[in-house]
Amino acid sequence: MGGLGRNDDNMISLAERRIFSPSFKPLYDQGMKLVERTAEYLDGEGRAQAKSLSRVAATLYAAESMRLTTRLMQIASWLLLQRSANSGEMTRDQVAAEKAKVRLDTSSPQGLAPGWDELPALFRDLVDQSLKLQALVRRMDEEIYGEGAGGADTVVNPVSDQITLLKTAFQQG
Repeated sequence: MGGLGRNDDNMISLAERRIFSPSFKPLYDQGMKLVERTAEYLDGEGRAQAKSLSRVAATLYAAESMRLTTRLMQIASWLLLQRSANSGEMTRDQVAAEKAKVRLDTSSPQGLAPGWDELPALFRDLVDQSLKLQALVRRMDEEIYGEGAGGADTVVNPVSDQITLLKTAFQQG
């Protein structure tokens, strides 16, 4: 079993117990529903709403949409791996090896970014929900697999976020 999530040979963490129990299903469902709702929004209502945004807000929307999509795909990957372990399709060691590719550190400038308040309320809500879910998954990941797992040791870099926004603006314009 490789000792994943174990504080000693006889103790299993609460997060690991949750992952390997029926109580994991609500978390899995929550994550997958958020992925689905976000995809529907971005492909429909969000696309239409983005057309009416100012240039600054439209640039932020484009950049934040990419971050949101990336964040949710990483969360979905993590959830699918845990489900595979829970159902016996993969061993815990196999999950740990694959999980190393998953990043749970996609940040968002949110209210700090110019134009944030102009973004559609539903879009901002989806970003907020995704960040909360990412934080929960990240805490569980750290408890099961150890500190620094899932990109948790990565420092948020606001300069990098601004550079991404600038690149997006120049690519569009």
